[in-house]
Amino acid sequence: MAFHGMLLYGLVAISVVFGVVNAIRSDHISLTELEWEPAHATFYGPSDARDGMGAACGYTNVFDQGYGEETAALSTALFNDGAACGACFDITCVNAPQACKKGTIRVTATNFCPPDYTKTQDIWCNPPQKHFDLAKPIYLKIAEYKAGVVPVMYRRVKCGKKGGVKFVMGGNNYWTIVLVYNVGGVGDVKSVRVRSPGSSDWTRMSRNWGQNWQVTQSLLGQSLSFEVTASDGSVIQEIDVISANWQFGMSFEGKNNFN
Repeated sequence: MAFHGMLLYGLVAISVVFGVVNAIRSDHISLTELEWEPAHATFYGPSDARDGMGAACGYTNVFDQGYGEETAALSTALFNDGAACGACFDITCVNAPQACKKGTIRVTATNFCPPDYTKTQDIWCNPPQKHFDLAKPIYLKIAEYKAGVVPVMYRRVKCGKKGGVKFVMGGNNYWTIVLVYNVGGVGDVKSVRVRSPGSSDWTRMSRNWGQNWQVTQSLLGQSLSFEVTASDGSVIQEIDVISANWQFGMSFEGKNNFN
């Protein structure tokens, strides 16, 4: 999946020493506490970044849903079985003067870079390696095209989003699945609960894949409220965000978002 280029620059050991923290820690951690960590990056996809780069996270169109070309597929060590979908990262190329460009990019995790256990070298997405497979346009802002794989430093950052958290309704007459996107704050979602009118209880939804959340019952014909918990433990409720006449494929925007 990753495009490694014809030339592979020597991957110099990163000499700047940073405090080691887990960049995907999820319980009540302030992103201001997270420091830069070493990883590698390359790119995949066409020059316009329109190749379904949201597939593994469930985003149906990264441009229509506001993520644009500032997207990345994460290696196994970072993807966390899809729990990292929606998280945002600052990335800068380091210690490869002929390959690196100055500056820092900010990307959202929208896809997965799968491991390849049949190979014994150049397997950047295999555990335990931390790797970002970037959309080509955003990769070219920090590295030369011919470089292929480059050493980088990265850190988790807050996701700045406009408007409220958004929901896309899916499923069938027996099963409901909801894509949660445009999530601000830490960006990744830890849990989702749903409630229909007349009920005082919230029903917990399970993660189907990425940021798609499901419940094994039909909710057609009901107006719905959602409670979304982010990975840092912060919670928002979107009350009656889904109208009773909703249909599969319809998108709704709440009034709230995470800071």
